Amino acid sequence: MEFGVSFQSHIGRTFKHAMLAEAVGLDQAWFIDSQLIASDVYACMTLAAEHTEKIGLGTAITVADTRVPPVIAHSIATINQLAPTRVTLGIGAGHTAWRSMGMPPVTIKAFRHNIEVCKGLLAGESPDFTARGKTQAISFQDTENGYINIHDPIPIYVAASHPRAQSVAGELGDGVITISLLDPKVLKANLKNVTRGFTKANRQPSDPFGVVTVGISCVLRAGEAINSDRVLSRVGPRIAVALHYAYEQLKQGREVPSFMQNFLTKEYCLYMDERWEDIHKTHSRHLHPGEEKFISPDAIKSMSLTGTRKEILERLDALARAGLTQFAISPPWDHIEESIIEFATEIAGRR
Repeated sequence: MEFGVSFQSHIGRTFKHAMLAEAVGLDQAWFIDSQLIASDVYACMTLAAEHTEKIGLGTAITVADTRVPPVIAHSIATINQLAPTRVTLGIGAGHTAWRSMGMPPVTIKAFRHNIEVCKGLLAGESPDFTARGKTQAISFQDTENGYINIHDPIPIYVAASHPRAQSVAGELGDGVITISLLDPKVLKANLKNVTRGFTKANRQPSDPFGVVTVGISCVLRAGEAINSDRVLSRVGPRIAVALHYAYEQLKQGREVPSFMQNFLTKEYCLYMDERWEDIHKTHSRHLHPGEEKFISPDAIKSMSLTGTRKEILERLDALARAGLTQFAISPPWDHIEESIIEFATEIAGRR
């Protein structure tokens, strides 16, 4: 299994955190794309590409239709010119990037179109691109003079929390990205949907086909409670991101991932109703005031890898047997460096 870290893209900090992740031996740095919340994802990746040498760099995720797909493909191919063989395009239908503008994620049809166009362009093909009521075959005009690099392959990982998107990952992707999915049984069920996509497209999966979950981890100290203040500060904001996603799905009448459903209590939904306009302001950074009461021990156990070193390693082994190929931590704002170091030394370095 590989190990990575996911960052809230920050133009002055993220490249330094990528350097730290590389120095301690992590395999991958992922960068969040959310235009009203964070710095520009591709600007942050450019700095990271220039300041690192080995670590993989990827979007987790770039968001369909906030940029038109030719721009997405062009942006990631530009990064690939700086960091050949190290770049992955993670693409999703959108959570905060669309919902912070009061809009739902893109439809599955639009999502598929974004992936198809990016996939075709990055393969040097001429895919059909539809915009403004017109469909036109398009292609990169100059791939030989250092503007972009599509000669070194750029894998496409599809962010997918629901069966239809998971099927699209199998049809079109080189990997799949999930959020806080740490139950081997649920992971196996999700991967069955990916396999249906392979079958539908009559294709063999990429070798290897990446299966990534972005979550959080905290190694308990001797005698420490699983809901101690320290643990809550370390894992609470990432768990809250998952719960905010589930709450928005419920609010918009969309399917909520099964492992999140029990935590959407009436009390929690009322609490979030009062803060709906500000729901994403703390994204991946802090908890809302009073939100810690909803980050229960059961939520911590379900949506984070928190426990003794032995317990965490055992859970990772079970997830690997279920098909997970990479676990990436997404630490909160005030604990990025310590989380990277702890995860690298206590967990990644022990396997």
